[in-house]
Amino acid sequence: MTATVIDGKAFAARVRGQVAEQVARLKAEHGLVPGLAVVLVGEDPASQVYVGAKGKQTVEVGMISVEHKLPVDTSEADLLALIAALNADAKIHGILVQLPLPSHLNSDLVINSIDPAKDVDGFHISNVGLLGTGQKAMVPCTPLGCLMMLRAHLGKLSGLNAVVVGRSNIVGKPMAQLLLGESCTVTIAHSRTRDLAAVCRGADILVAAVGRPEMITGDYVKPGATVIDVGINRIQRDGKTRLVGDVDYASAAAVAGAITPVPGGVGPMTIACLLANTLTACCRENGLPEPVGLTV
Repeated sequence: MTATVIDGKAFAARVRGQVAEQVARLKAEHGLVPGLAVVLVGEDPASQVYVGAKGKQTVEVGMISVEHKLPVDTSEADLLALIAALNADAKIHGILVQLPLPSHLNSDLVINSIDPAKDVDGFHISNVGLLGTGQKAMVPCTPLGCLMMLRAHLGKLSGLNAVVVGRSNIVGKPMAQLLLGESCTVTIAHSRTRDLAAVCRGADILVAAVGRPEMITGDYVKPGATVIDVGINRIQRDGKTRLVGDVDYASAAAVAGAITPVPGGVGPMTIACLLANTLTACCRENGLPEPVGLTV
């Protein structure tokens, strides 16, 4: 059996197309243009590349893109003042502070200073609580992208066994909440789980978000399961730097029914869902129907 490859690149392009259509409609019918502000503190190279990609794709779908690049020694007071100004700016519907922040800044304090309605990363404690209690929330982009791909591939998820490997606030925990919301039976596994392979083998849906290169091998996978690999790890192999996931792709693909590759799987969905969240925030702010197929 060879697994179906879930092409995140193609899926993300479709999502961006849907966003662009709905942005054009908002503009034509209501004179509204969603605005996304991204705040980058310091010069982390990976963050700079990521912020550049976000800005480019925001403009491509017809939204307003605002970037604030601040020096690495920016004070907490100055950063909080900028966020307060963005909270008050009616043209900005989404605010994203790029993580990680320099060590002298309190990330929790900074994230929780964003207006929850504009928190398009879904990290504000209010959005975490709303998601956890099954209410309307801003949903973190990576888990939202995973859910979209699962729904598209499997249709109804109700009653399926789902195992999420990893318990981070950014992916593992919100992913589990989303799968619970779809009426899956959900297990959160992690580095302390006893007989992790046996736990994973019980999964119809296996989401790997543990941050350890190629840790999940084929013998962790139930035959025919759908495997979503959230990991992005840079490793040295054959004298070259390569990107690999948390799943050993070759051995898992030989057993799984469907699998996301790395790169080209979950990664492209993260920015696509950021754009979808910004559109959703704009619609909610203006009392308009939420975009179809782009929210939970």
